Amino acid sequence: MQFRILTLGDLIGRSGRNVVREKLAPLVAGQSVDMVIANGENVSGGFGLTETNAKAILAAGIDVITSGNHIWNRPETADFIGRYPNILRPANYPDTLPGKGRFIFRHSEKGVKVGVLNLLGRVFMPPMESPFFKADAEISALREEGADLIVVDFHAEATAEKEALGLYLSDKVELVVGTHTHVQTSDEKIIAGRTGYITDLGRCGSFFSVLGFEAQQSIRGFLTDTQQRCDPGKEDLVLEGLLADFDVEERRCISLKRVRI
Repeated sequence: MQFRILTLGDLIGRSGRNVVREKLAPLVAGQSVDMVIANGENVSGGFGLTETNAKAILAAGIDVITSGNHIWNRPETADFIGRYPNILRPANYPDTLPGKGRFIFRHSEKGVKVGVLNLLGRVFMPPMESPFFKADAEISALREEGADLIVVDFHAEATAEKEALGLYLSDKVELVVGTHTHVQTSDEKIIAGRTGYITDLGRCGSFFSVLGFEAQQSIRGFLTDTQQRCDPGKEDLVLEGLLADFDVEERRCISLKRVRI
């Protein structure tokens, strides 16, 4: 049996919500997508995730929301995240925090169980438990829970750390995607004939911008060496991500295709 997953780069503010609402459903129907995963830590004003906006993008067709270092920017997130098992925070945050870093999505028609694991990098990021060691424990738990396929969203700054984790997990999971840097990379590949990989999925939001945010604000900051507002860009909206096909019985990725709409 084949199974197709669409993973989307970071959704940036209202622009990210709008482009997903407008473009996702036709893409899913036209490409026969079975499951959609998107990083939602920048959905609300560019930083954080509110419950209202989480509901909106889930209603637009996203099955699992992953996140990263901005997941706690909105105080209300800690109050609602535990009620939504398909909204993840990085698993290598302390276990004392609300929410979970892994989830199993069950496809109603095909019966396929897809484990989704969210991890946060440590290079150029706040101190954190090792994503490598945490991945081993979480992947074992997902397999015990019956996952047929496992997808990892590694939210990290350094490309070296992302590539290292991709290679480290190449005999353990079926897909590793990078998020956080908001610039789509062209290095999609299948490692060892099994594990799909890309360093960064890109972004859903303004294309002619600085990482999805208003260009002039960012430029002004570099020219003046002063802190500026970071408002999500509103023009030239784009949806970026990766389409991945899997052979479920053999537990391997069989094709990858970058998406930019």
